[in-house]
Amino acid sequence: MPSQQVLEEKIGEVEEIKELLKKYKSIGIASLQKVRAPQLQELKKNLAGEVYMKVLKNTLTKFAIASMEKDDLKKLEEHLEGANLFLFTDLNPFKLALLLERGKVKTTAKSGDISAMDVVIPAGSTGQPPGPIISQLNAVGLPTRIESGSVWVSKDTLVVRKGEVISERLAAILSKLGIKAVEAGLSMKVVLDEGLIISGDLLRIDVAETRRSIEKSNGEAFALSLSIAYPTSENIVMLLQTAHQKAFTLSLNAAVPTKETIADLVRKAHTEMHSLNRVVEKAQPKA
Repeated sequence: MPSQQVLEEKIGEVEEIKELLKKYKSIGIASLQKVRAPQLQELKKNLAGEVYMKVLKNTLTKFAIASMEKDDLKKLEEHLEGANLFLFTDLNPFKLALLLERGKVKTTAKSGDISAMDVVIPAGSTGQPPGPIISQLNAVGLPTRIESGSVWVSKDTLVVRKGEVISERLAAILSKLGIKAVEAGLSMKVVLDEGLIISGDLLRIDVAETRRSIEKSNGEAFALSLSIAYPTSENIVMLLQTAHQKAFTLSLNAAVPTKETIADLVRKAHTEMHSLNRVVEKAQPKA
């Protein structure tokens, strides 16, 4: 049986976990798989003051959750598998996930890794002398030729798509060519934010695409508000300019004199007078 000292230590750890679970608005769980110690230390340093990170034992965390009798915390239990890093914060969970994504680094792939991108091997010299490398390159679908004493890839070739598993053969080739196809770093598994559970896949946001979408929607909304003359703080100046122009044109066409139109009306009348005069002169019989 465990000694009294060990039991007291575990009880203390459970109490510490309970305090952490109570203290913060958001509780995130990230997988520690393929995370390097230097990366983790760098993240802790960069996020100090905003995010408290701690590796907790899954069994002790389950004990802490069970003893607190809070239904929202129980939503985390199904994610307590494998080696996990807990992130306690008051940050918006989407901002937290974005910070973690930015902290990832490219690294050399190993057999069974998932490609972080579409990998295209460009045409050109591999820097490798002729030999077994030729059959190895051909085995992963790369067309080759020998030129100037080295093996060349004949054309740009897609060897693996984003999200696909990298085979042992391909991992070896990518390593020889110095191509890093895998991202190493923390990936959010789940976040519990004020009782709402958000899975890791929903936390991943393409910031550039989201910005383009918002800009497009804003442009379409602005155009619609102008077309239906719906006044807002953004379009009121343009609506007034359009209304003024339409009123000016209408007053000219209707010959309504105002201080804005009188000069144009006089010029218009003068022009019409000369045009009428020419018509009359042409219509008169010649002596």
